[in-house]
Amino acid sequence: MIKIFATNKIKELDQYTILHEPIDSIDLVERAATTFVREFCRNKPNKQIRIIIFAGQGNNGADALAIACLLKEQFYRVEVYLFNPTQHLSEECELNKRRLLHTEGIEFTEVIHDFEPPFLSERDIVIDGLFGSGLNRPLTGGFAALVQYINQSGATVVAIDIPSGLFGENNTHNNPEAIIKADLTLTFGFPKLAFFFPENARYVGEWKTLDIGIHPDAVAQTNSPFTLVTEEDISYSLIPRERFAHKGTFGHALLVAGSKGKMGAALLAAKACMRSGVGLLTAHIPSRGEAFFQTAFPEAMVNLDSNSDHLSAIPELNGYTAVGIGPGLGQHIETATALEQLLQAYDKPIVIDADAINILAANKDLISKLPQRSILTPHPKEFDRLAGESGDSYDRLIKAQSFATEHKVNVVLKGAYTAICTPTGNVYLNSRGNPGMATAGSGDVLTGIILGLLAQGYSPEPAAVIGVYMHATAGDLAANFHSEESMIASDIIDMLGKAFKLGK
Repeated sequence: MIKIFATNKIKELDQYTILHEPIDSIDLVERAATTFVREFCRNKPNKQIRIIIFAGQGNNGADALAIACLLKEQFYRVEVYLFNPTQHLSEECELNKRRLLHTEGIEFTEVIHDFEPPFLSERDIVIDGLFGSGLNRPLTGGFAALVQYINQSGATVVAIDIPSGLFGENNTHNNPEAIIKADLTLTFGFPKLAFFFPENARYVGEWKTLDIGIHPDAVAQTNSPFTLVTEEDISYSLIPRERFAHKGTFGHALLVAGSKGKMGAALLAAKACMRSGVGLLTAHIPSRGEAFFQTAFPEAMVNLDSNSDHLSAIPELNGYTAVGIGPGLGQHIETATALEQLLQAYDKPIVIDADAINILAANKDLISKLPQRSILTPHPKEFDRLAGESGDSYDRLIKAQSFATEHKVNVVLKGAYTAICTPTGNVYLNSRGNPGMATAGSGDVLTGIILGLLAQGYSPEPAAVIGVYMHATAGDLAANFHSEESMIASDIIDMLGKAFKLGK
C-alpha cells in the first residue's frame, strides 16, 4: 500500500533521507527535478513550445530553478521568473539561482518589487513552482493576483508537487480564487490527501506520483492512517481455492433486499454476490418477486417474505455465514422494525447498504445496536443523513473516520476515490474506477461483492477493501468494452471474472 502522509510529515521524511542515505539537501532537489523533467519530456515532447516557469523563495522554487536548467539542456525554450520580495531565498533556492545564472539561453527575471507579467497564451506552458506543500495560509496580495492571472491566461499549467495555494489536506478555509488551476500535477514521493477530493479536481487536474527515492526506512517508520490501495495489495490478499473445496467451503450468504418497483436492485446484488465466489446464496425478498427472481437468476435460492410488497420480517438466521441488507429495500415502518429485529438477533458483522442506511439515519438509536465490524456502504448524501451535514469532502472523510472508530464499524464512503474507514482509524483509498460507474445499480453490485467475500470467510476489513477494488476494476474493464457513457451496472457484474483474474 502507498502511504499518504500529512504535509507536515513530508519534511521529516526528506530530512531522514538526507541524513541516512546520506545525501546533501541540494542533491534531493536535483533528484526531484530530474524525475520531474523526465516525466515532463515524455508528456510534452514538442520543444518549440514556450515554457514560463514561476519560482518562489523556498524549496519548491529551488525545484523550479533546477527544472529550468534541465529543460534548457533538453533544448526547450525557457523563461524564469523568481519571486523574491523579501530578498531571502532558501539555501537550496539560492544555490540553484547561481547555477541558473551560469546557464546560457535562459531568460531570467528576479522579481523583488514591481512585476510586469509576461503575456501568456494558450500555446504556452506554465510550470508552477511558487509554493509547495508546506503552505498553511491562503495566498493574498501580489501572489493571489499572479495566480488569478495565470488561471485566466489559457496556458497549460503543470504544477511542481502541488498547485500553489492548495493545502495538502484541509482546504475548508482556503481562498478558492487564490489557488493555481493546474492541468497536470507531478507530485513527489506520495500523493497528497487533498488530491482525492472532488472540490480540488479543478486545481490538481490529472496527477501522477513520481518516485524520488525517499528512504524506505523513513516510510516504514512513519505512521499514517491514510493509504492508497494497489493491485499488489489485492493480489496478496486473495485467498487461493483448494482443489477439494466444495460449495459449502465458500459460505452461505443471506441477502435481504427488494421492494415493490425495486426488485432489480435485489437481483443485481444477488448476481454480484455469486460472481464474487460465494458457495450458496439465499435472497429474502417480498413474495411478489418470486417468479421474476427465480426466472432471472436460478442460481440463487429464494426465501419469501409474508408481505408481497416490502420486507416485514427477518427469516431464521441459522446456517448463514454472512448477511447483507439494503438494496431496493424501501423504508416502510415494518421494514424498519424488521431491521431492528435483525440487529438484535445477529451478532456477526452485517453488510448494510442503501435504504437500510436511511432507516438507521431516521432511527439513530439503532446505530448502537450494529454488530461490531459491520460494513456500511453509504454514498455521501446517505452518510450525511447518518452522521450530519458536512462542509466539504475533507470534513466528510474525517467524520466517516471518526464514525467508524466511535461505533466500531467499517464505513465504505463511496465516491471517485472510495474510502474504507475501519474501526481502528485506518482509511484505505481506492485507486481504480471511472465516471461510467455513476449509474443506477452500481452500489447494489458493490454490496453483493462485499457480501460474497464476507460469506466466504474474509474478515470484514479485507472484504470491504477487496470488494471495492474488484468492483472498481470490473468497472474499468466494462468502460473499456462499452465506454463510460453506455455502461450499466450489470456490465460491472459481467466483468467480475476478469477482475478477479487480474487480481491474482
